[in-house]
Amino acid sequence: MNIGIRRIGIGVVVLMLILIGNLTYLQIIDANNLKANPNNKRAVLRDFNHARGEILTSDNEVAARSVAVKDGTDFKFQREYPLGALMSQIVGVQSFNLGNTGVERTYNDALAGQEPDLQLHNIRDFFSDQPTIGNVRLTISANLQRLAQSQLGNQRGAVVLLDTHTGAILAMYSTPSIDLAALAGHNPKAVQDYFTFINNDPSNPSLPRAYRETFPPGSSFKIVTAAVATEDGKAPPDRQFPVLSSLKLPQTTGTLSNFGGERCGGNLLESFVHSCNTTFGQLGLDLGDDLVTGIERFGIDQTPPLDLIPGAVASAGPQPGTFRDNQPKFAQAAIGQNDVRVTPLQMALVAAAVGNGGVIMKPHVMADITDRKGEVVRSYNPEPWLQAMDNQTAQLVGSFMTEVVRRGTGTAAQAPNVTIAGKTGTAQTAPGEAPHAWFAAFAPAEQPRYAVAVLVEHGGNSGNDATGGRVAAPIARAMLLAALGR
Repeated sequence: MNIGIRRIGIGVVVLMLILIGNLTYLQIIDANNLKANPNNKRAVLRDFNHARGEILTSDNEVAARSVAVKDGTDFKFQREYPLGALMSQIVGVQSFNLGNTGVERTYNDALAGQEPDLQLHNIRDFFSDQPTIGNVRLTISANLQRLAQSQLGNQRGAVVLLDTHTGAILAMYSTPSIDLAALAGHNPKAVQDYFTFINNDPSNPSLPRAYRETFPPGSSFKIVTAAVATEDGKAPPDRQFPVLSSLKLPQTTGTLSNFGGERCGGNLLESFVHSCNTTFGQLGLDLGDDLVTGIERFGIDQTPPLDLIPGAVASAGPQPGTFRDNQPKFAQAAIGQNDVRVTPLQMALVAAAVGNGGVIMKPHVMADITDRKGEVVRSYNPEPWLQAMDNQTAQLVGSFMTEVVRRGTGTAAQAPNVTIAGKTGTAQTAPGEAPHAWFAAFAPAEQPRYAVAVLVEHGGNSGNDATGGRVAAPIARAMLLAALGR
């Protein structure tokens, strides 16, 4: 009898220990995962029944705020987005039906007042009727967003403007865009109907093309190829490339031609200024698989650590170990065609790397988090992401880009009293479609502060007559001058 009771007692103790262990795991170790689980309706209801903090632009315009509602539902608050489509691809939306996106998701804990630093900073709120909330101030300028919007007009494309030294994004706009505010509504059917409507739109207006879509960059990618070839010793200053109109490609009867059948060559500087495909195609062949490792230093085939959810997508290039069987692809990759596809954000980071001595900083949209009274609780701490090249190479490539604007294909980016350094790109797309127009640049060339990338899809209003210099360079010029206060 005693043995049986002892066994039952031991069993009960073991079960109690298991229960305590499980509760400890759920409440302490796995608490954050449970809180973030989209099926945790209690956490969602909590967020919708308390006011959230505001999302503010760098120039103090409200991009998101909570408003009290009485709409016959269980919810007391709903998000309002005063800037609409201008900021929707960055701010995102708080949606009961679909979940949070963008800044609303990335910094949800801060906006909802759940971030530990914010709670400790506002411990006095526990003794008052005021709920703890945090405001998120962005690096994005509403005025620069408007400028990007007006510069693109009705043309599909994207503009990314950032600080070369910190990675702070000042503008990141793509068109078409759309006001996502309807997704924040409390009527499930209306929200679902609108979600279905925008996803059935063939122009995909909810897609942030600036950082979640890739495109062939064309000759703007020669910034990367020039840096890689210089560092790998394939393009010393005294190397003279033959003056050609087309380059014969190995393993095929095809050739790689210069734009408009132009004859060009000479040293790397002249080839860069005149955007000479034959020279850069030859460099792609000379580098072989080293081209792959070289462009990876710029973040190609990696995901930029952008503080947005969903985040930036990775750009792509030729795969390692494929040169022997696919040599023509490497010649084409070196001029930004074939396997190379990049986001506009990636090309802005490339330009920023040249302007920042070869270092690519982590891109970010959060500047700081403040409490209810506007006191800063946490500020973003800039961090390096990649060392794309050494400072000497960056200086050299920067001088090439300066010459492109001074006397090459990018003269439309010239500005009085400011030296802009840039590179044009006219990227071939599918047969029968007009090329994409690109421009990647930084300024001032002597002391770089800001970098920009501009993409106009299929040449925009210029169609088949488009070039990067004609269509994209003036937009980049306007963005850089505005950032510099000129």
